[in-house]
Amino acid sequence: MPKRPSILLIYTGGTIGMVKDFKSGALRAFNFDKLLQKIPEIKQLDCHIQTFSFSKPIDSSNMSPEKWVQIAEVIEKYYHTVDGFVILHGSDTMSYSASALSFMLENLSKPVIFTGSQLPIGDLRTDAKENLITAIQVASLQQNDEPIVQEVGLYFEYKLYRANRTTKINAEHFNAFASPNYEPLAESGVHLNINTKALRYPEKGTSLIVRKNLDSNVLIIKLFPGINQETIQTLFAIPNLKGIVLETYGSGNAPNEEWFIKLLDDAIKRGLQIVNVTQCSGGSVSMGHYETSTLLKKIGIISGKDITTEAAITKLMYLLGQSIENKNFKSIFETSLRGEIDN
Repeated sequence: MPKRPSILLIYTGGTIGMVKDFKSGALRAFNFDKLLQKIPEIKQLDCHIQTFSFSKPIDSSNMSPEKWVQIAEVIEKYYHTVDGFVILHGSDTMSYSASALSFMLENLSKPVIFTGSQLPIGDLRTDAKENLITAIQVASLQQNDEPIVQEVGLYFEYKLYRANRTTKINAEHFNAFASPNYEPLAESGVHLNINTKALRYPEKGTSLIVRKNLDSNVLIIKLFPGINQETIQTLFAIPNLKGIVLETYGSGNAPNEEWFIKLLDDAIKRGLQIVNVTQCSGGSVSMGHYETSTLLKKIGIISGKDITTEAAITKLMYLLGQSIENKNFKSIFETSLRGEIDN
């Protein structure tokens, strides 16, 4: 008889881990030691559940690379004693955190599933119960004593996504996330259907490596009609700046005015890593397709291809923290490391 999987619930903060004080109407952090009392349905899941809570819940707006390292260290500590992880996280920055963890956890061979909710767990119409229960169920799925999911995922509103392909698209609806350029890994309905061909697996014989060096000397610049030379100059002159995610128009297009191209060219020659991603919710950067992106390609701008902004900025932090030689940085960034882009 196969053993029951053991799942560690990691509560970092966010709406899902709060209950409403019905006298004051305020939300307060939930004691996760009493989780089974609050959601008796969890007892029906065929797994052992352990819990870990940060001493002080983190509002997701206060999430930071230092806190990503803390989450990674919890996973590292329990990695050999549990079969999977479910991380409860505020939805606002969940795609950033989940993308970051996907890069930090190299050779991951167990599920790490992020989830959260739009309404607190004690609310009558909450989405927290379904999200939490199914996230645990996904993390518990095994075949031949091996986890079926062996990557960082994000589960929300009946769909499991590859974490580094997600973006938050709605502040009010329950279907708050989307994966515009990659199909869901699983969908929950009457049955829990796993899209096995979409899953990613580590190389055989590899062991988990937790990469904790992140460099947050990075910036996101979103282009808009009328952005001027002085603004770009000021941003490029920020002390210790090492990388920029440049959100361009359409398939990677940008102004081809001489001052703009020269500023980019000079910055790249100084060693600044500049990544071109599209402002569009879906689709890919294709530099050289239009005249307005040909010069970007010529001066050595990095193509983000179909990467999300959240994955681009966290991948940039991750790679800058690995002390990669400047001559190799572009080719490594343009290569899929954790399934975050199409090769």
